This record gives sequence, structure tokens and C-alpha cells, in this order.
Amino acid sequence: MKELLFSLTHFPKDELDEAELAAFRRAAKTCRGWILTMTTAANSGHPGGSMSSIEMYLLTYAVSDLRRQNADDINRDFIVISHGHTAPAAYSTLAYLGFFDPTELLGNFRRVGSPFQGHVERSVRGIDWASGNLGQGLAAGVGYALAQKKRQNNGHVFVLMGDGEQTKGQVAEARRIAVKEGLDNITALIDFNHIQISGFVEEVMLVQYKKLWEVDGWQVYECDGHDPSNIYSALKKAYEDQRPSVVFCNTIMGKGVSFMEAIPDFHGRALSKEQYVKAMEELGEDPSMLEDALRARKGPLPNGRAVYPTSLPIEVGTPFVYPPTAKMDNRSAFGKALANIGDLNYGKPVPVLVFDCDLASSVRVDEFAKKCPDWFIETGIQEHATATVAGASSCGGVVSVWADFGVFGLSEVYNQQRLNDINRTNLKLFLTHVGLDVGEDGMTHQCIDYCGLLRNLFGWKSVVPIDPNQTDKVTRWALCQEGNVCVAMGRSKVPVLTKEDGVTPFYDEDYVFNYGTIDMIRDGHDASVFAMGHMVYRALQARKLLEEKGVSLRVYGVSCPLALDDEVVTKAVKMGPIFTYEDHHIRTGLGQEMISKLQRLDLKGRVKPLGVWRFGDSGPSEEVFEAMGLDSKALVHCILQE
Repeated sequence: MKELLFSLTHFPKDELDEAELAAFRRAAKTCRGWILTMTTAANSGHPGGSMSSIEMYLLTYAVSDLRRQNADDINRDFIVISHGHTAPAAYSTLAYLGFFDPTELLGNFRRVGSPFQGHVERSVRGIDWASGNLGQGLAAGVGYALAQKKRQNNGHVFVLMGDGEQTKGQVAEARRIAVKEGLDNITALIDFNHIQISGFVEEVMLVQYKKLWEVDGWQVYECDGHDPSNIYSALKKAYEDQRPSVVFCNTIMGKGVSFMEAIPDFHGRALSKEQYVKAMEELGEDPSMLEDALRARKGPLPNGRAVYPTSLPIEVGTPFVYPPTAKMDNRSAFGKALANIGDLNYGKPVPVLVFDCDLASSVRVDEFAKKCPDWFIETGIQEHATATVAGASSCGGVVSVWADFGVFGLSEVYNQQRLNDINRTNLKLFLTHVGLDVGEDGMTHQCIDYCGLLRNLFGWKSVVPIDPNQTDKVTRWALCQEGNVCVAMGRSKVPVLTKEDGVTPFYDEDYVFNYGTIDMIRDGHDASVFAMGHMVYRALQARKLLEEKGVSLRVYGVSCPLALDDEVVTKAVKMGPIFTYEDHHIRTGLGQEMISKLQRLDLKGRVKPLGVWRFGDSGPSEEVFEAMGLDSKALVHCILQE
């Protein structure tokens, strides 16, 4: 049966024949039985929307070229599921089409340790994106479609969505990006059953659904979402036209079971055993499947697919080395390195896509934009969609860079970056204007929580470079790393760090950046200060002042605050008191990481964190640092007090 459905890849005919229609109807009936079986066995799930969208799922997977054998490739079609709670429909479709054995599925849905989680996850072969909360999927689809375009691949992207999420702002942002970038290789399908968790969509939040898509420039189609022939015809038109397209599939919640149809209660409630038996009788399916599924829930767990982040082969060039006389900020060093990398790779097989949210000159990606115009993606002030678009594109065969202010690229879109973490993306996030070093803009724009936010996640690497030379090397390192990397920089010019001779750049041509390394900038024997990023030069100023008072301060430069080196920390705490020095929230940054590190190593010692203890003032950065007790004199006072 699946071979008949697979024969429809990329629409080889104008319409379905009777044999194909019969095959789809049989498949839909079987999958509905599986949907009810797995949700009843788990005693949880979302059967209603899964029942209404099953024909949509079956047709989409059938006409795409996504198959079990190519599910780990990037040269193919992609399918993104935005309404991830309809996982029972997605998993049933994949089981029916041979991606895995249905016996693995029915007893293991929403079971601890199973890949078949309550919302779709990439641990299941055939699932391209873990959707998370509603409204994310279209942006992820745009990311995949953009990667396909820039790689000059012919793959098409299908995005399956629910109707309730259409009111969300991120969906509108994604629509606009797709049109601006000319993505005629993306098709969205909407399960338009008119019901969401709180009732009927028109009562929860009435909007002009189709007009929203039309006004943003999408081609809109409509079909009977339970008629395979009708869906096929609409999808074929959408696939072949020259615009981003959407198909509204008119459906009925709980389709196929009389007492479930159009009843909001079944959006997120599993059937009782009595209801299950009645429903299976209506479908003409075997209710004894439930007993088999319940037994399977006590058996061995199925294996899921392992998903790993990747790195791509690009040229990163030779680092620039700036002399001590250079007057430069770290963001400019990043911009120059990025432009150099773009120049080296432009026109080669692996695109380097740089995303910007209307801040190109401020975040220093304007030079890259001039050198590599086809790889520069201006998305406007639409950070939520951009975070997801950039993340998803990094899974589609491109190197993805997004540069933004700290409060926009991380604080504002924390959930999107959390989902990038879950999806094992390869995003390179460059944040500027972090900490108090954007003093004049005031507390709303002073990003003082970036370490704490990334500390909550599991796959992100965080780097806070110390000076322009290290920034250059970190930029080149980040772009060829596996997984998500965040590089955080301030706005102001900082001195080029030198060695003891005051002439040789500390991060010279022989320096190689290694994640987690802590650099001893200057030795001392009375106390140690671990200074994060651009705070190092202030720590060195404090060291000079302390020398006059007979205190010898060892200065460490910390550029990887979430990966502190055990050996360095152990050595420092044995010598004497430790001070941490950062313009970050004192309870969630380097100081707390140091305290936690000592606890994990079972070390005893004094740690005095200096950091941001309230929202900052608006004014020149140096004055703000002084008001917050974070200038070099304040560090001296703190050390002498100890």
C-alpha cells in the first residue's frame, strides 16, 4: 500500500485515480485507529486534531521525497510540523509509510524513555523539527527553504500547521520573510477545524485568516481536508506556482468518530476504554489493539534516532593581529573577521548566511553585506522569527550567523533559542551591546542576563572575548564549530591586551583559542581576580593601583564563563581569596558559576563576586560603571576590604 502512495512523489499526475484514492482512505482509517489506540493506552494526548489532520499528513508525506532511507540527508524535501501536539497523526503516518514498525509506536507514546514524545521530536525518523509551543513551525520551514535556495537545491519545504496558532506574531513575521526572500519552494498546510483548546477559534480570537496570508503576499488555496483528491489538487497547484503558498484544509475535529466530531473537549483528552471500544467499532478497526499496546508499555523501549549538530567545511582564513596602538571595539573586530570569511567563501558550495534585524552598522555586519550580498539576509525588526529561521537554516546545509544586540538576540527570544538547543541546531549567535557597556541606552538595553540564560540550556557554548585580537580568533573558531555558539561583546572600544612587555599583543599570531581555557594575564601571589571579557583591562588598572599599596594581584581573563577550567580554579583558590569581576547580573553570571565550581570540586575558599546588583542607569558607560561600583577603583576597594 505504501508503494502506491510513494508513487505520487512530486506530483507525477494531475489527479488521483480510484486505486490511489482507495489507498489513502484505507491508510487514513488505519491511522485513525492507531491514533486512538496510542492516546488511550497513554491516557493522554491530543486525538481530536490528530484525527482531523490525518489526510493532510498522509498526502504531504506521500508527495514529498522524504523517505526512511534519506531522512538524515540534506538534499531532499523537508517537512516541518508546527502544531506538534498532533504527534499521534505524525507518528501514525510515519509508521504506515514504513519509517518504523507500528508495534514500536502504539504502546510507547508518551512513555518515559521513548522517542515518541507527546509533541513531535527529531528523535523520531521523519520528523525534521521539534515544534515546541505553537507558532514556531512556519519560521523553521522558512529557515529550511532559505537554506535550500541558497544551496541551489531543488528541495521543497512543507509546513503543517493548526488554525489556532495563526494569530501568533511569529507566524506573521515568518510569512513576510518568506515573501521578501522569494521562497517559492515552501508550502504551508493549515488544519482548519475551527477548534482550539479553549473552544472555537472564532470565539477565542477572531481574525481574517485567509486575508492575513494574502496581504503578506502568499498564494492562498482551499480544499476539503478529508478528500484526498481535493488535497492533492490544491497541493499540486501550490507546489508548482511561483510564490510561497498556503492551503487551508477544511476539516472536522475528531473526524471519523461520531461522538468526537466538532467537540472541543477532545482537543486534548484521551478516550476512556469504553469510548475507545465504541470509536473503534465505528472505524471498523480492531479494539484488541489496545490490550497489545498496554502490554507493550511494560516491555522494552524502542530506539530513537540520534541527532547530532554538525560543522561544515568552510575557509576561515588567517586571523588579523591588531597592535597595541589600535583603537577598536570587539564588535568591529568581529565584523572584519566575518567579512574576511565571507570573502574567502563567497560563491563556494557552503553558503555563510548572515542574518540581521535592522542593525547592520551597529553590529558590524555591513561590510559582510557589501561583500556577500546574496548571503546577507535582512529580516527587519522581527527577532522572534529570525531566531528560528536562522536556527533551522543551520540544519539545512549552511553556516548560519545571526548578529544582534544582546537584549534582542537572547533576552527577548529566549524560548526560540531554547528550542534551537532542543533541535540541536548549529547557530552562531553574535551579541553586541551586552552588559553595562551600552550605558546611555539605559536599563532596557543593558543585557545583563545573557550568561544566566545560556546557563539554563544544555548545548550552547558561550564566549565573551577579552579584546579585538581574541575576538577575531573566536569568530573564526565559532564558524567552524559543531552546535550552537554565542559570542557576547560590548559596544565601546577596549585596549588591545599586551604581554608583560607592554608591546607584544597577548593574543598574537601564535595564540589558538580553545573553549574553556582561562588565560593568566598577569601573575600575583596575594589574591586572584577572574575578570570576564572586557572587564580584564579594568582589572589590570586595579592591579597597578594595588601594587602601590603592596598587594600582588593575579589577573585571569575569562572568556568562557560557563566552562571554567578545574585546574586553574583549584590553583587559584589554594593561593588565596578569589574575586570575580563582571558587568553581568551578580546572581547568574561568572560569580555564581565560580561558587558552583568550588562546590562541585569540594574546594573551600573565599569567593567575592562583583557584578550588577540592580538595573543600571542611563549615561556614559564609565559613569555607569562607577555608579554601579564596578570601576577599577571599586575593585581595589573591595580587595583591600577583604
